[in-house]
Amino acid sequence: MASRLFDRQTRERAWLLYAWCRKCDDIADGQDHGGVMTGVADGQVRLAAMRAQTDAALRGEATGDPAFDGFGFVMRECAIPARYAHDLLEGFALDAQDWRPVTEADMLRYCYHVAGAVGCMMAVLMGVSPEDEATLDRACDLGLAFQLANIARDIAEDQQAGRCYLPQQWLAEMAIPPGSQMEPAFRPQLTLLAGRLTSLAADYEASARHGTGSLPPRAAWAVLAAAGIYGDIAREVARRGERAWDARVMTPKSEKLGWVCRAGFQIFGRSSRWPASAPRPPHLWTRPRG
Repeated sequence: MASRLFDRQTRERAWLLYAWCRKCDDIADGQDHGGVMTGVADGQVRLAAMRAQTDAALRGEATGDPAFDGFGFVMRECAIPARYAHDLLEGFALDAQDWRPVTEADMLRYCYHVAGAVGCMMAVLMGVSPEDEATLDRACDLGLAFQLANIARDIAEDQQAGRCYLPQQWLAEMAIPPGSQMEPAFRPQLTLLAGRLTSLAADYEASARHGTGSLPPRAAWAVLAAAGIYGDIAREVARRGERAWDARVMTPKSEKLGWVCRAGFQIFGRSSRWPASAPRPPHLWTRPRG
């Protein structure tokens, strides 16, 4: 819904970039357009194929797959640094290795690879200079906020797929044995961890808003709407408490429309409401450079 607020050219570019992200995710997880994860036994083979097609698309070679060909087109047209695409693929590589985060920093690094890097690509697509590190930091922050909301919402789904993105140190603090986080006996402790995730998501969402002054008005409108819509997922997980995983959390269409309207007002005076000069909170993780 938020993407419809872009001007036509930006919207179509965003859709091309998203199509590649979605296709890679589907390949890595054995999904169909983001459906149920089926699990894969040949993760490394899939990853190698993904990398080969991505590199070919970046070189301007036809791959025979519209998702990869469209991605290559938009990367060249917008001069998006290829390193962000490679950073995203490194997130899929972690999953292919059956990786688990040990610390909070590990979890946030994973969030960068699978979402923060996309935020950086989207920022350049919207006209931000690849050299504008301060604005790219804020774009990365929004990606981190989105992924933290995903982790909080999808704990049960991830466990069914044999995955866990909660840091092992967090689980140990709550005396939750690995792989047991969804057992009823541990639901109170899991709720506390979800609260920690959603609080972090809120911090990154708040930081991201300080980058919207660098965007054209319609792009800022779309970003602010998306921040509110996706932020509501984290807020609803926190509100439901121990019932957060009884049914999948989604933002209803009526509330999405509400955020579209609110964001429309927020674009006016956004530079004074969320000044770019405001320092990022020191406790927030910083994306890698170069």
